Amino acid sequence: MPTARQFLSHPDTTTREVARGYARGAFLMDNGDGVQWYSVDRRAVVPLTREGGLHISRRLARELKHFEPRVDTAFEEVLAGCRGHLPGSPPRDGEWISPELADLYRHLHGTGLVHSFEAWRGGELAGGVLGIALGGAFIAESKFHRITNGSKAALILLAAHLNDRGFTLLDAQIQNPHLATLGVHEISGTRYRQQLEAALALDVHLHGDS
Repeated sequence: MPTARQFLSHPDTTTREVARGYARGAFLMDNGDGVQWYSVDRRAVVPLTREGGLHISRRLARELKHFEPRVDTAFEEVLAGCRGHLPGSPPRDGEWISPELADLYRHLHGTGLVHSFEAWRGGELAGGVLGIALGGAFIAESKFHRITNGSKAALILLAAHLNDRGFTLLDAQIQNPHLATLGVHEISGTRYRQQLEAALALDVHLHGDS
């Protein structure tokens, strides 16, 4: 997987410009007016460890052993799940991942910038997270579940995976009550940019064989 510096100067124009936008702290959405850049004053971040504040209930901790984490083995399915289009996944209240943005994610997956992190259970895809890996930062764009706790398991397993691989930032972008139950908390834009800048300097890799 290329380093952040390589993505920021990538020969593919689209990959390069998207990487630069995320490196500035912005993120992409389509709220019906086409794919556009957005930013928020406060950013939701996911602790990578229990010691750092990640909250895992006893019941969820018992369930985690039944989930298997995988990276980039079912990208199209995770993308479809995040759009509410995958059989078994709940429909979405509005579709901010438009067909145009979905095609962009596919292109960026091909160049190595966008990834799917998956939680499998009993040989079936149970949930997953779609996101951008840039240096030591993983910016989670969306998540989904097909079974109870599938998305929570995916996010918790992702945090552990990132910690093991040397990443320092798991960005959930916008806080919500579901994320708060896991210990996800908001930080100021200034602090976020400081953490992001430090993470971008790291030469770490999402895949174990990188």
